[in-house]
Amino acid sequence: MISVLITLSTFIIMEGVTWCTHKYVMHGLMWYFHEDHHTPGKSFFEKNDAFFLIFAIPSFLLMLFGAAAGFDWRFFIGLGIMFYGFCYFLIHDVLIHQRFDWFKRTDNFYFRAIRKAHKVHHKHLGKEDGECFGMLWVPIKYFKEVQQYRTNKRTTTSA
Repeated sequence: MISVLITLSTFIIMEGVTWCTHKYVMHGLMWYFHEDHHTPGKSFFEKNDAFFLIFAIPSFLLMLFGAAAGFDWRFFIGLGIMFYGFCYFLIHDVLIHQRFDWFKRTDNFYFRAIRKAHKVHHKHLGKEDGECFGMLWVPIKYFKEVQQYRTNKRTTTSA
């Protein structure tokens, strides 16, 4: 049971780690690697993809050393990081940016709010003045905008 709690807690904490990394590292010291992600007309691979390693290497090492020690707490922290990375990949690269044609765009309430927040984030082409640095949890105002859009759409359609 404690292993599930460690994995789930790590997954949840990773949203905060990702937010801080995105705001202060990607839009700060390591902007050189992240800048092409904010540039229209980019290629399939980006320098920004190097950030995958920032999370994948510690996750792998924690799982490796944790498994070698009899699947101790390190393994489950690494597992939580890996699960978060997988969700990040599916939402960011597959659903939002559609770098892979695996799924059609969905009209899901949650995903529409995430796409809206990400679109607002990308309207800033420079490293300053950014907003919406998280991935899985976005400000409530985007959920309200989606709800308002759906209400207006129903009203317009039924009129």
